[in-house]
This record gives sequence, structure tokens and C-alpha cells, in this order.
Amino acid sequence: MNKDRDFQQIKKEIREWIRLDYIVPKDIPDIELYMDQVTNFMDAHLYHNKRGEEDKTLTKTMINNYTKNKILPPPEKKRYGKEHIIILIYIYYLKNVISITDIQKLLYPMTERFFNKSEDSTEEKSMSDIYESIYELEKAEYFNIESSTARAEELTEKLFPMEEDAYLHRMALIYLLGYDIYSKKRLIEKLIDEMPDPEEINEKEKKSVKDKKDKKAQKDKMRLGDRKRNN
Repeated sequence: MNKDRDFQQIKKEIREWIRLDYIVPKDIPDIELYMDQVTNFMDAHLYHNKRGEEDKTLTKTMINNYTKNKILPPPEKKRYGKEHIIILIYIYYLKNVISITDIQKLLYPMTERFFNKSEDSTEEKSMSDIYESIYELEKAEYFNIESSTARAEELTEKLFPMEEDAYLHRMALIYLLGYDIYSKKRLIEKLIDEMPDPEEINEKEKKSVKDKKDKKAQKDKMRLGDRKRNN
């Protein structure tokens, strides 16, 4: 078997190892769901991502904690809409990489700007539009992950052939993959650290609202003065 074919075989095996269930945008229901229906929906679509049978994709306690920590907006009359589910999908993938505090910081602007966007909103995109775009990016990135993982396996095989020492081969591969993940995790944390805190965003919004009120009051005062002079 030639080297190129060896590499293709490695890629085929890795393709099976890293295959993940995902939720296609069109599969997210447009109708509102109760909490049990939400957990059932997530489990049905992401079941094969679980490491063990006892692992939980999403629980009622998790949902309540996300709402308590102001990551997930509260439901309307105990029902969760499409935008709730989109946020829960983001949390599902992010919680294995970054802290709940970082997730809150990352998603706060998303919920403030796009959740239940009003008709007079200046935002052109909806949460569904954003999810569809990110979904397309994820599909493209999958092949990059597959190739980089296969390359790590190939490098490991050259240094520690599986047939000679299975433990060293596996340990070295895990270390290479761990180093890659750690590097990217550090980058993610740096990017989040550069984002404003929710409290800071709230203060800016309050100041903006106050400035608008002050300007309106000033204009009203000037109009009143003009009327008095004209009379």
C-alpha cells in the first residue's frame, strides 16, 4: 500500500471518528415548545454526539441555569421559540470549550440585538439568518478539521508507528490534538476578553438613552421658547 493510499485510509477513519450530529437550520421548529419538547428535540438531533449512554444532551436544570445566568432569555408562558433553540445550540457547543461566564459575555450582544427583534429594529439580519450563515461555515470547516487531524495522525505514525507501540502512538496523537485545541482555546479567550462586559454594554445603552432624552428635552425647551417669543 503506497503512502498516498495510507493517508487516504487515515482520513477515512478520522472522518468516522470526528463525525458529529448537527441541527440543520430547516429542522429547527417554527412553533413554540415546552421544556420537555425542547430537551427531546435536542437529544433526538444530537444523540450521537454523546460520549456515553448516561450523558445528557440537555436537561431542565441546564435550561433553568442558563436562564438564571442570563444567557438564555426567559420563555414566554413556559414556551420556548425558535430563537431560544438557536441560543441553546450555541451553548451546547461552546460549553465544552469555554466557561459559562465567557459564554454569557459572548452571547449577550446576540440576545440584546437580535432576540425577538422588533419591527423598527435597524438590524438587517435575524437570528435565523445568522444561524444559517454559521451553519454553512461549520460545514466548510469540517473538512479542514478532518485534514488537520489526519495530518497529525500521519506525523504521529512516522515517529511512533502503531504496530510498534500503540500506547506511545496514541499518547503522542492526543498530545498533538490537545496542543491544537489549547492554542485555539487561548485565542478564543483572548477574543472574548476584548469584548465589553454585559454591564459595560448596559451602561453605554443607558447613557445613550439618557442622551437622547436630554436632546429631546432641549429641543422641546427651545420650541417652547420660540412659541413664547412669537406670541
